[in-house]
Amino acid sequence: MTPHAPPRGQAAMHRLGRFTFQRRRTVLATALLVLAAAGIAAAGAMNALVLSRYEVPGSESITTGDRLHEDFAVGSANFLLLVTAADGDVDSETTAAAGAALAAELAADAEVARVDSYWDAASPTLRSEDGTQALVTAYLPGEVTHVREDVLPRLEAEFERTEGPLEVAIGGSDELFREAAAIAREDFLLAEAIVIPGLLVLLVVIYRRPAAAFLTVGVGLFALAVSLAAIRFIAAQVEVSTFAANLILVMSMGLAVDYCLFIVSRYREEAAVHERAEALARTVARAGRTVVFSAVTVAASLSALLLMPFPFLRSFAYAGIVVPLAAALGAVVVLPAALAVWGHRVERRAPLRPVERGRWFRLAAAVTRRPVLWGTGALVLVLTLASPLLGVRFGVPDERTLPEDAPSRVVTDQVTAGFTAEETDALQVLAEDADEAALAAYAADLSEVDGIAQVDSAAGRFVEGRLVAPADTERFAWSADDTWLSAVPTGAAMRDDPYAMVGEVRAVAAPFATSVSGYPADLADFRDALLDRLPLLLALIVVITFAVLFLMTGSVVAPLKATVLNGLSLAVMFGALVWVFQEGNLSGLIGFTPQGSFEPSIPILMFCVAYGLSMDYEVFMLARIKEEYDRTGDATGSIAAGLQRSAPLVTAAALVLAFTFAVYATGDVVFLQMLGLGMALAVLVDATVIRGILLPSAMRLTGRANWWAPAPLRRLHERIGLRD
Repeated sequence: MTPHAPPRGQAAMHRLGRFTFQRRRTVLATALLVLAAAGIAAAGAMNALVLSRYEVPGSESITTGDRLHEDFAVGSANFLLLVTAADGDVDSETTAAAGAALAAELAADAEVARVDSYWDAASPTLRSEDGTQALVTAYLPGEVTHVREDVLPRLEAEFERTEGPLEVAIGGSDELFREAAAIAREDFLLAEAIVIPGLLVLLVVIYRRPAAAFLTVGVGLFALAVSLAAIRFIAAQVEVSTFAANLILVMSMGLAVDYCLFIVSRYREEAAVHERAEALARTVARAGRTVVFSAVTVAASLSALLLMPFPFLRSFAYAGIVVPLAAALGAVVVLPAALAVWGHRVERRAPLRPVERGRWFRLAAAVTRRPVLWGTGALVLVLTLASPLLGVRFGVPDERTLPEDAPSRVVTDQVTAGFTAEETDALQVLAEDADEAALAAYAADLSEVDGIAQVDSAAGRFVEGRLVAPADTERFAWSADDTWLSAVPTGAAMRDDPYAMVGEVRAVAAPFATSVSGYPADLADFRDALLDRLPLLLALIVVITFAVLFLMTGSVVAPLKATVLNGLSLAVMFGALVWVFQEGNLSGLIGFTPQGSFEPSIPILMFCVAYGLSMDYEVFMLARIKEEYDRTGDATGSIAAGLQRSAPLVTAAALVLAFTFAVYATGDVVFLQMLGLGMALAVLVDATVIRGILLPSAMRLTGRANWWAPAPLRRLHERIGLRD
């Protein structure tokens, strides 16, 4: 073996490092061409993406909704007009005539399938309690992106009115989500405008060399453009939600900067003792290998979302796979080629300090001298921060995800405050092979379900088991022996526990076949499908990351500890989310309205992202500790030395990533605030308390067992493992 020959297992990466040095100008020219092509493709990425609803293909709510649409032209009222009478009385002759004309005008629109208004249906749930306002609701069928981006803006322009006998404002569930998407898009653009110059400043402080900062941001832009271009290509094959682009914007710069920090730092170490070509080869062989492991780990964590039976969450899986791979490509191939040309502008001016003089070395030495004391203290702190998680509640998304002055929220707040029930959240029940007498008995029983304000049907209107109005035969027609019913929930039921209400409606016995659709049923089926797949999702993430760490370390103990530590880190994040966003602490400072519960899909997304990033830091720190252990055989000393080599970088990377996420916490949509604040806190706690104290204390207590594996697995690792 020559003096510069790499250890077995690093040869391919070492050759890659040599190649990028020898063909540096070719690599850089190719990277610029790729960047230009990706930039052109990325420019059209948003147009290739689609909006999503909370729907599970094949679920009871969707199949029933399809039947109702085909047979009765009925569906969830996803659009409404909030009508305020200029004379203060919706029952006055002038207002009634204008209201009926307004409803007829809306019904005549080609994109509108069904319209119900107070002046036609005479339903008390469509009239405000003080009689000054009434509702006109509409069902807009069709693909969600078309409805929200094409139909709704046109209807808003045509029907929003402030003069005449009626004042008309626009609302409804699709209008809420349309406005949320528009605000989120503006927040992301503003955040990106802040993030890039902010990152430059942070990186200049960290590197103390402007050239290194500009190269790192350049790699981040490369990863961003390549990721957006890739997601545009994927969107041509499968349905991808627009929110996938939001995740790309959040993660691409942060991950690329993380990876570049480790490459540049290792290059500085190697350049202090080797000429540039060998320094780059060794950097790619060691730090580059770790970056690849990290990228695979993050991608594997988010790829588990492909198990979810709805396009909305699968979209995040696509983004979560392409971003770390694009960032790794930039850090392991493009950055070394750039360092081959401009490395002299990146190298340290001062020599490296001995490891023993580092602050992290001294901290790790103190922790390993008294691991029980330090570990117990850190564990108590972590469990205290995580304790609010015990009170977590899951609910449905509503208008409170938007700022108080958002027009669609203003409309929804007025409806919630002024009307007795939530007409737009009505459940549609399909009744098959029914007769009128049996239908009447069933409708009466349905109206007695807790949380149901009234039931409208072909047998009449029922409230608390009593017939209060005859049937609207035009609205509730029969199709052979089939018909449908509308069960209107109270506002309190939608706020408190809509899932239980849907379950009770579905549990009402009938002498004929029934199935339930409508917005609350969509949410209930979405949540049930999510929770059904959750155990498999968690198991898959743990198994994949366990396998990756085993391939890297040859140990079963190290991956097990990493899994436990990651769980503690995530518990802190979710505990903080409960304390802030569910319980409402700091709501005035951050600027949101607490809902008292969480919509479950966003925390699951955050779990996957945070787990991958936590394992990212674990990979970097374990790689350096294992390298020191293999070099010295000192189970205790390698912890302090490895921590000193990796912890400053992990802390710097966490600071950069936390800044990237925290900028998004300044947005106006609660989902973005949750993502920004939660992820920023997760990476900071993980990089400091978890990796700085709990990791070394746990490794000290397990000693040489850190690197233990049963004999069959050791032999397996010798054959297929990737070792330094």
